[in-house]
Amino acid sequence: MMRKRPAAERGHAHHGWLDTRHTFSFADYHHPEHMGFRVLRVLNDDRVAPGEGFGTHGHRDMEIVSYVLEGALEHRDSMGTGSVLRYGDVQRMTAGRGVTHSEFNSSEVEPVHFLQIWILPERRGLDPVYEERSFSPAEKQGVLRRIVSRGGEGGALSIHQDVAIFAAILRSGDRVEHVLNPGRHAWVQVATGGVRVNGLDLAEGDGLALSDEPRVQIEGSGEGEILLFDLP
Repeated sequence: MMRKRPAAERGHAHHGWLDTRHTFSFADYHHPEHMGFRVLRVLNDDRVAPGEGFGTHGHRDMEIVSYVLEGALEHRDSMGTGSVLRYGDVQRMTAGRGVTHSEFNSSEVEPVHFLQIWILPERRGLDPVYEERSFSPAEKQGVLRRIVSRGGEGGALSIHQDVAIFAAILRSGDRVEHVLNPGRHAWVQVATGGVRVNGLDLAEGDGLALSDEPRVQIEGSGEGEILLFDLP
């Protein structure tokens, strides 16, 4: 079974400094049929204006992943972590018992574009943790590069959930395949460009849920970047 989530049907809010699109229900956007997919709870496509950002705010009992597509995202948190993330950088934060943080566009001239991802943890009350890593375009070109997993295999960021996230950059003619074990599910999110997944064309911002499918076959149709989530 495959279910497409067209980009144009996502929730949308424009706050002047923030242009955001919500794949699943978030903040003031609520849709009872789109409350998440499996343990994937939030998938926001955020564009933040130069010099603007999210002031200090709190989270708890959530695994939060940020995937930067363009610009520079400055992160600071109550654990004492401070860094600037650029294209190819991925951060993972375990909110656990509670953490506060802020995220700002560190540039005064260029916008920042990133995907904000929330995943339900396997248990509540975990110790807060911050981790970041950079994955070069070459690592993702024409292959599914594991960037997040429970065990952090192959240099991936670790996460407190039985989830694996892969990233790929695909040109026309590129083809990758991911086998889904019995009982597993997948979500494919097109970050930029366009691809074809199991024969279905997807454009930038589109998402696709897959259940009871033995494999996920993704073909490039121009320059495109995707995330693939392997979910319980």
